[in-house]
Formats: sequence, C-alpha cells, structure tokens
Amino acid sequence: MMQTLLKLEELLLFIFGIYLFNLLDYQWWLFLVLLLTPDIGMLGYLINNKIGAISYNLFHHRAVAVVIYLIGIYLSEPILQLIGVILFSHTAMDRIFGYGLKYDKGFKFTHLGEI
Repeated sequence: MMQTLLKLEELLLFIFGIYLFNLLDYQWWLFLVLLLTPDIGMLGYLINNKIGAISYNLFHHRAVAVVIYLIGIYLSEPILQLIGVILFSHTAMDRIFGYGLKYDKGFKFTHLGEI
C-alpha cells in the first residue's frame, strides 16, 4: 500500500513537471528529448562508486531542480527554468520506477532500498 501511495505521489509530481513545462515557450518534443538527459550523472560511476553517487545525486535531487528553476524565474531565464523542470520531472519519473538517490556503496543502493 505504501509503495503504491509513494508512486502515486511521484506520478502527480511528474504531471506537475509537465504542467510547468507547458508554461514555458518550448516545443513539446523538447521535453521528450531532454527527459532522459539527467542520467548523464551516471557517468561518474565510470570513475568510482563515490564519485558516481555524488554526480548521480546532483542530477537527481529535487531541491537542486527547484533551486535552478527558481533562479530561472528570478533572472527571467527560460533556459534555467527548462533545466529545472527537466531535472524535476526526470526525478519524479525515476522515483516512479523505484530509482532513488544513491549511496556510495554502489549504483543499486538507494534511499528507496536496493534495486
């Protein structure tokens, strides 16, 4: 029951991300193209688990996404707003599938449990 509730919460956050994207003046195809780009944070795992966890978490932390988005609003910079929305939406999508923030023990160890 709790897993379902958490996934529903993340689904609603993902829908909210789509809404925020809709407020921006970009073509819809761009959302689809950019949605998986935050996974470049996984490249840190090519170095080691600690660097991998840091880089992955940087691209998958909701607070980072919100701060970038708010800076974009404050500075009236749509590109920063776009980056924030993509990070936010991607994070929600990942959480729906059970991918959480990483521990430095390895990629499969997340704050949501072991993958």
